[in-house]
Amino acid sequence: MRITRRQMLKTSLALVPTFSMLPAVFRRAVAASLLESGSNVSSAVDRTLIVVQMAGGNDGLNTVIPYADGRYYDYRPKIAIPQEQVIPLNREVGLNPALAKFKALWDEGILAIVEGVGYPNQSYSHFESMNIWQTADPEKKQKEGWLGRYFDSLESTQETAFRGMAVGRILPPELSSPHAPIPIVESVALYQLQGDPSYQPGTQARTEALLKLYNSSPREAPYAVLLENTLEAAYKSSQALQQADKSYKAAVEYPDTPLGRGLRLLAEAVTSNLGVKVGHVTIGGFDTHADQQKDQPRLLQTLSEALYAFYQDLRGHGKDKDVLIMTWSEFGRRVKGNASDGTDHGSAEPLFVLGTPVKGGLYGQRPDLGYLYQDNLRFTTDFRSVYATVLSKWLNAPAVTILGGKQFEELPFLTPAQARQLPQRPAHSLALSFVNQRMKDSPKPRSP
Repeated sequence: MRITRRQMLKTSLALVPTFSMLPAVFRRAVAASLLESGSNVSSAVDRTLIVVQMAGGNDGLNTVIPYADGRYYDYRPKIAIPQEQVIPLNREVGLNPALAKFKALWDEGILAIVEGVGYPNQSYSHFESMNIWQTADPEKKQKEGWLGRYFDSLESTQETAFRGMAVGRILPPELSSPHAPIPIVESVALYQLQGDPSYQPGTQARTEALLKLYNSSPREAPYAVLLENTLEAAYKSSQALQQADKSYKAAVEYPDTPLGRGLRLLAEAVTSNLGVKVGHVTIGGFDTHADQQKDQPRLLQTLSEALYAFYQDLRGHGKDKDVLIMTWSEFGRRVKGNASDGTDHGSAEPLFVLGTPVKGGLYGQRPDLGYLYQDNLRFTTDFRSVYATVLSKWLNAPAVTILGGKQFEELPFLTPAQARQLPQRPAHSLALSFVNQRMKDSPKPRSP
């Protein structure tokens, strides 16, 4: 019986999400063809950024609490955190009692809190505001993610299958780029070529047959190179992660939560030297229009405990100096509570940066509760200042170029040794020129 390529794909293969959908396959496969022979390669500078998205719009006033300001209690008679429950950071502000693990990081001097973070002309739409944070563009002109543009700036020698890694089911828009194939990993078990579940011993044979099938395709066939390199990149990155999983042993016990499991997966990739420059994971549920006193503390505790375990795991593996962790949420909440014991969409919020490279403390300017705009806090720190600091001082990337040609004030939340800028590397154009040449040389598909 003659087995066609379509039949082989249907019965033998379940590709990971990044490589499984068209036409994104063709856009991303070109960049994948630049991969070197191995996936288990670290970049020249072993620095990683871990981004934790707090989806839904976290209430900043009940997270970093101005407990010494009586107006806070006047505005929130039902949902304010009682002063005696606040974990004080100084005589003016403190943490939500659910953030006990963050207080431990604060006491170590490795937790920075940037206050009043936002952007001009605040949007109160989840999707629009998330898009602004993801593209770093309040004017909504950018199409690619800010970290996708960072990937585009890397030299070709830094290409690895895991230079970026998203934990979940979909690609976070901030990592998106037509030139950068970013693996999306829901779990180690799912991130591999899937065979027939009723006959697992045949999976390896089918995988080898599939690879041979693509390798035997005429190079001049339309999109043959793209498909071959896409499959090879997916397969190699899967093999690298499977191998890392076999040897990885967590230095701590992680909380049994989706966020805990996601951070454990990122720790596995980082400590196994898979070359991860940026990792991304999301915790949702922060859209607390009702019953905020019940839901937000649970979410904050989940965040605090998972990130604390992640940091301790990195430290146990000697990787804590190489990793910077940053949180963000698309907006804060209104100053006044609503009739449902919750809060509605608002503006400015605090942002956390943590890790051994961090110089702990409070940064930015605390919004004034006596100077509101339509029942909202006025933002005092542009979120792109945080991005600029991370790009320039941590990732050694051209922040001005990546942030649309605009320069933003950088914040001093990195220790002097870590913030010292490394010799600047020019942004490479190899991937783009490779794309142009390949698309020029590739035969055009014939019309039916």
